[in-house]
Amino acid sequence: MSLFTTKFTSRVVLNSPPFYLRKMARNMSTHYQNLLISRPDPAVLLITLNRPKALNALNKALITEIHQALDQAENDPEIGSIVLTGSERAFAAGADIKEMKDKKCTPAISHEKMILTNDVISVAEVYKSDFLHDWSRITRMRKPTIAAVSGYALGGGCELAMMCDIILASPTAVFGQPEINLGIIPGAGGTQRLTHAIGKSRAMELILTGRDITAQMAEAWGLVSRVVGDGEGEVVKEAVQVASTIASKGQIAIQAAKEAVNASYQLQLEEGLRLERRLFHSLFATKDQKEGMTAFAEKRKPVFTHL
Repeated sequence: MSLFTTKFTSRVVLNSPPFYLRKMARNMSTHYQNLLISRPDPAVLLITLNRPKALNALNKALITEIHQALDQAENDPEIGSIVLTGSERAFAAGADIKEMKDKKCTPAISHEKMILTNDVISVAEVYKSDFLHDWSRITRMRKPTIAAVSGYALGGGCELAMMCDIILASPTAVFGQPEINLGIIPGAGGTQRLTHAIGKSRAMELILTGRDITAQMAEAWGLVSRVVGDGEGEVVKEAVQVASTIASKGQIAIQAAKEAVNASYQLQLEEGLRLERRLFHSLFATKDQKEGMTAFAEKRKPVFTHL
């Protein structure tokens, strides 16, 4: 059961990924229990979350498989970009509360210990385990990632979408961080990434009230890149098209551009400009730069070799 399945059972019909996604993935995901993996384009990996009965709730097994798929994509030179999606009803409706609801942390002050269910762990051990840190593997991808969101992207699902470089939304998409309704707060980046995306006041309103926003409002607030047209699978098709366009560019330049943009969230302006110039200068040592500029002068399409 997902974090928010109980809330939505009366108005959500559980469904599997569309047939065309299952057909594409038929021969490519036999070793995954919770994912469908396909290559709609030779240079694009499509990862589809596949826990329909739980509205793609994010449990440990699913997160582990996502990381395995991402590692394979990162190490495959033929893949230039990755699309992450769910079903029409839910991108991911939250973290899997079934895994977490019975956990109980009780501080034992005299021994500087905490009790987690039947296991006693020290505060130091909690920090060393860095709980939830491994969820952010996707943010460390050098290759671009695109979230194609239909239906619910709530709690951990919203956080997972925000970890991607680009978010495209269907008109049915719903975003939110309702953890406050469970007596907790977002723990996988929601308080930080949402604030960067939509500003402090709006982030405060969503996180403190736990309310949802529509795809159209998410677009107006800058949370998503854009809302695509109506129709089943349209957001995935559009995401794959964008991913294909990105993958057709020189991968070295793409990765440098991604690094520079992401650095803008952490560096002061002058430091960011310095990094940008260094990356710009370094690209003149690549064969792709020579090919790109020569092709432009000769009025033809470049043939990048990613060297």
